[in-house]
Amino acid sequence: MRYELLGPVRVVNGNKTSSVSARKVEMLLAALLIRSDRVVGTDQLMIEIWGENPPRRATAGLHVYISQLRKFLTRVTHGRSPILTTQKGYLLSLGSHELDVHIFQRMIQQGRNHHRAGQLVESYNAFQEALDLWRGPALGGLHDGPLMNSFAGWAEQARLACLEELVDAALLLGRHRQFIGFLYSLTTEYPLREAFHRQLMLALYRSGCQADALNVYQSLRTVLKDELGLEPCRMLKDLQRAILLGDPGLEVCAAA
Repeated sequence: MRYELLGPVRVVNGNKTSSVSARKVEMLLAALLIRSDRVVGTDQLMIEIWGENPPRRATAGLHVYISQLRKFLTRVTHGRSPILTTQKGYLLSLGSHELDVHIFQRMIQQGRNHHRAGQLVESYNAFQEALDLWRGPALGGLHDGPLMNSFAGWAEQARLACLEELVDAALLLGRHRQFIGFLYSLTTEYPLREAFHRQLMLALYRSGCQADALNVYQSLRTVLKDELGLEPCRMLKDLQRAILLGDPGLEVCAAA
């Protein structure tokens, strides 16, 4: 069985997928899964569910939601509830079950290990498998509490880093032409993320589009200056200079 946070919160048991319909119970499940196998204090859970000003009977309400969540998990797992009560709060024990976030992290590490070993195809495939776990924004946009907000922010940055590493592997494999359109969409969606612009410039240059590569640099430079008063990073400046000089070193990986 697998718990999933990389998209709307849900539980997958074999061919059956189950979701919590009550929002506050769903928030409770998300908070417990984010801290799976660790105790989450009752005060923390109440903040996640109600914010800094919980209602007068919040403790009683939390007990009701815990009971509802236990019934839901017992039903979908066909076994005992994985939620344990402690003196300080509650703990959701994963046991033999999996969490998609842990699989995601494991696949990224595999991709990096393959990359270091020069196994580029395997590296690319591992990063792609990690990204395939995503079904939409982490938690399905359920970001009400500080714990959930923090997790969602971390998860999104981890996804973008994985995207960068996927594209780097693709460029090393000589797949620059295949990724030009994808990189244009990424630079549009994330106009301040310099890594995607660097990758697009390199893909365009290797595809014989030197002028377009330089235009990407100038467009980014304008955006950074207008939005933040900054210049592109040294890596991008060095790449622009190498493109202007027709540095043969830029082509080294194109035939890999």
